[in-house]
Amino acid sequence: MRYAIYFTPPSSDPLLKVAANWLGRNAFTGQPVKAPQIRDLAHEDFAQLTGSPRRYGFHATLKAPFHLADGIEERELLSALMHFASSIDPVEIPKLQIACLDGFFALVPAEPLNRLNQLANDVVVAFDRFRAPPSEQEIKRRNPDGMSAAQRRNLEQWGYPYVFEDFRFHMTLTGPVPERDRPKIEHILSEFLEPVLEEPVEINNLALFTEAEPRFPFEIHSLHPLAGTNRRKTA
Repeated sequence: MRYAIYFTPPSSDPLLKVAANWLGRNAFTGQPVKAPQIRDLAHEDFAQLTGSPRRYGFHATLKAPFHLADGIEERELLSALMHFASSIDPVEIPKLQIACLDGFFALVPAEPLNRLNQLANDVVVAFDRFRAPPSEQEIKRRNPDGMSAAQRRNLEQWGYPYVFEDFRFHMTLTGPVPERDRPKIEHILSEFLEPVLEEPVEINNLALFTEAEPRFPFEIHSLHPLAGTNRRKTA
């Protein structure tokens, strides 16, 4: 079993519904969602395009997948996550936009948000005691030779290269896209997601995702509201 701490919109959120439709899978239910019919893109090509993010579900990484450290039980992680979430205020992203990051497409904030970056930093540090060190195989899989010195240090110390100064909040939509196809895919994504990109997105929960076995789909174990989330919604 691997665990990860992500953000994902609530199951009723329009962004979540549209993104799950795009990816072809809802991580809340674990069930496949009928893939959309995309003009000028064959079904097989679309399935390949979304294959990797489909397995993980629609999310933004805050604490990358990890095995529990020796002597740590799931209930301890859950207790700490509930306590941490109840002490943190939500963070609003005024606008998300589609961006190409290292060859794949994702939703990212339209402008830098220091509070969002700080939340990610705090999650990385607060939950590191629950994480078992990565195996040599896991380290090798991330191709450390292709990383910067800072990213290699992050991988060794925190189990994930893209933290702190290298953190980029993103919600992945595709796997790698050949450069020649990127304008076409960006246009398709813009048309598909445009209706739900006008509204701000509130980071109002921490989601615990689990992977039961290697290469199994990630599923949502539990959603933990941040401080004041329910209070504002019912005020």
